[in-house]
Amino acid sequence: MSRATDEFFAALPARAPAVLRAPVTGTLQIDLVDDDHTDHWLVRISPGRAVVERAGGPADAVWSSSADLFERLVTGRAQGVSAVLRNESTFSGNVMLFLVFRQFFPAPPGVRDPRETAREQTGRA
Repeated sequence: MSRATDEFFAALPARAPAVLRAPVTGTLQIDLVDDDHTDHWLVRISPGRAVVERAGGPADAVWSSSADLFERLVTGRAQGVSAVLRNESTFSGNVMLFLVFRQFFPAPPGVRDPRETAREQTGRA
């Protein structure tokens, strides 16, 4: 498991109040495959709260990805929805959990909010 992935999961509980604002509740299991080994993570999501456990178990949804792809997701070098649509990862279960969880991923390096760009162009700060 990469350091970036471990740090990502360790930071989820502290980041949850700012990220998890939607009224979605459930458990997402994330399976990260590396050759012949699979790491399981359970993320219990509720508004403003995320509880992370390094284990498999009953879940409302399961997302499976290579460990390499997940590292690219947590560093902003890949996008979660695109990875699923390209069959680079798989998802089953409550899709709202995936849509809410992906908000934890950073934007790609160098991407700027278009609203900020517009404000700069109009001279408003």
